[in-house]
Amino acid sequence: MIALLRRSFFEPLHGVFFGATKHHYWKKIEKRQYLPLEELKKIQHHRLLDLIQFVWDKNPFYRERLQSAGLTLQSINNIDDLLSIPILSKDEIRKNMEKMISEGYDKHTLLQFKTGGSTGKPLELYLTEECSEQRNACARRNDCWTGWQPGEPIGACWGNPHLPITIKEKIKHWLLQPTIFLDTMAVDDKSVYRFAEEWRKTKPTLLFGHAHSIFVLACFVEELGIDCINPTGILSTSMMLMPHERNKIEKVFGIKVTDRYGCEEVSLIASQCEKHMGMHINMEHLVVELLGKDDKPVLPGESGRIVVTDLMNYAMPFIRYEVGDIGIFEDDICSCGRHLPLLKSIVGRTADFLVKKNGVKVAGVSLIENTLTKYPGIQQMQLVQKNMDSLYIRVVPDDDFSVQTKKLLLNYFEEIFGDISINIEELDEILPESNGKYRFSICEIN
Repeated sequence: MIALLRRSFFEPLHGVFFGATKHHYWKKIEKRQYLPLEELKKIQHHRLLDLIQFVWDKNPFYRERLQSAGLTLQSINNIDDLLSIPILSKDEIRKNMEKMISEGYDKHTLLQFKTGGSTGKPLELYLTEECSEQRNACARRNDCWTGWQPGEPIGACWGNPHLPITIKEKIKHWLLQPTIFLDTMAVDDKSVYRFAEEWRKTKPTLLFGHAHSIFVLACFVEELGIDCINPTGILSTSMMLMPHERNKIEKVFGIKVTDRYGCEEVSLIASQCEKHMGMHINMEHLVVELLGKDDKPVLPGESGRIVVTDLMNYAMPFIRYEVGDIGIFEDDICSCGRHLPLLKSIVGRTADFLVKKNGVKVAGVSLIENTLTKYPGIQQMQLVQKNMDSLYIRVVPDDDFSVQTKKLLLNYFEEIFGDISINIEELDEILPESNGKYRFSICEIN
């Protein structure tokens, strides 16, 4: 009853008094997800043309970018014409941050976000409050695919969570979206027991968080025999959900995991629905391309670099931005009735690919998957490649870890990488980065 009041009364009332548009926009896109594909393509097409017209008129960075490529305003008539626009890199954004902000916007009045990404070098992003509300509304639509309903409490596994402090913040928190947190920067028996006790009192229906952090929680819950954390839905985000992690989470909590993919720069990119046939692309907000080495589109079933165009952020547009991940399109249609196209999978991040001496790249996440799930005695693993001649395998061992496991690891990685120095480091734990995420593989080679 209280959840219904939150989404039907308190949140709309908050929107009226404070100009928050998330609830209103969410109601619109809830209906839009079942539109025929051609209708969705029309929305995407019109938004793209509006964006190109805007940057031509109001954004010197992109106007020069189009002109330097020999393009005019009339050159961009459809999605396919995007291929003629140069790809935007993270380094270009860092060098041109001020110039990328459109005319008529003051960066001091915009919302600012920073993301370190896989490189650790901060990237500054700016957008309007309205754009942020639209992003949050779209994320909410996908949250509902887990079975959760707006207004129901959430249990989140998140690093450095922003907790309500003042009375005003606590009242707003309770009236709009009560959330309890397990801080992933400090997970131990005590913090998990405390999280379980909060769960018992608050009764969340959604378990949300970094994919690996939810896995870590599942391991603690199983080991400690905790039985009160029983969500209706589980939503993993922010990093790749590996098969063995999915299996553990679903075994412990008894329900399927809904996986979501996005990045700070453009927010939600794609998400699984209740059918788990792939990830529905957020095509009303984005144009998603998958490109091969020749910068040409790949076919469904082939892996390609993910390049996105944000159709909603006019303050600091991102047109043909290379995210740094590798993905595969799904050519099939989901049985859920939604016509949003599908990503089959995210293969990994380009920064997480390790490099052989002959220049061949190897997906770090695949190496982890092929060893962590195969060889006994490994709780957690991280690969670090500092140069072409050495590889460090960081391992958190359990009671079954043995000399034989070490030999199996050394043999496997020597077979993959050839004549290089392979070092196995045994650690008590592998800590997350400052943003609360875990890195499975780290390549420090430029």
